Amino acid sequence: MKMPNAAGIAAGIALSLLGSSAQAQWGPRWGGGWGNRWDRGGSMLDSPRAQTRSSDGREGRVEVSRFVSPDASAAAELGHGPVSVESESGEGAWIDAGTRRTYEAAIVDALVGAGYDTLHPDTPQPQITKLRISRQVLAAAEEKRSPVSGTAAMEVGTYGQAYGLGINVDLTKPRSALVSTRLDAQIVDRASGKVLWEGYATIATREGDNKWPDGLIATKLAGALFDNFPKADAIGPDGVGREG
Repeated sequence: MKMPNAAGIAAGIALSLLGSSAQAQWGPRWGGGWGNRWDRGGSMLDSPRAQTRSSDGREGRVEVSRFVSPDASAAAELGHGPVSVESESGEGAWIDAGTRRTYEAAIVDALVGAGYDTLHPDTPQPQITKLRISRQVLAAAEEKRSPVSGTAAMEVGTYGQAYGLGINVDLTKPRSALVSTRLDAQIVDRASGKVLWEGYATIATREGDNKWPDGLIATKLAGALFDNFPKADAIGPDGVGREG
């Protein structure tokens, strides 16, 4: 019986690794380079490696800025009495009325927590909370790619031939677009049209991600806006207090 040589054994093992790579779980590795593991027959083999990706630090993080009128008498009107809520779509992709109602509901809950009366939304109130919801793409969606890739090499040395096969296995799905959602809010005195308080909050999430429904995004942004309402930490150069 003719015995297979070292090259045949190496090729057979390499093909076996390629066929089973989709089911295997391996430590993180991506890119060039060899494992430099030589067997006794002179073959150089490299096991398939699974690619891992670091998360985007912006995802899920809420940023907020808030401003309050420097007029003490106007600021004293905040946080009590009746208030109404209305919304519009801001710059960027159009936000439909159904989605805007989700944000209106979250703001209503936040206003109640701040001390306002929201029981009569259809009656003109002395204060109006105006909302603007907008979205913009921070990072485009990733393109589809092959789950298995690799490289092969052959070397000839003093002790014979060496064969190498490096396989990369990426079982992760392409990421959807990273989108920033921004919620702007203004509390306006209806009679004078003067802005008593305003603020905006943003959050970055993956488009279509089930862990980030509109209701959760709206609740997080509304909660951030009305945390410690209506205090502001500093007064800006335009005379408007800011907190952020």
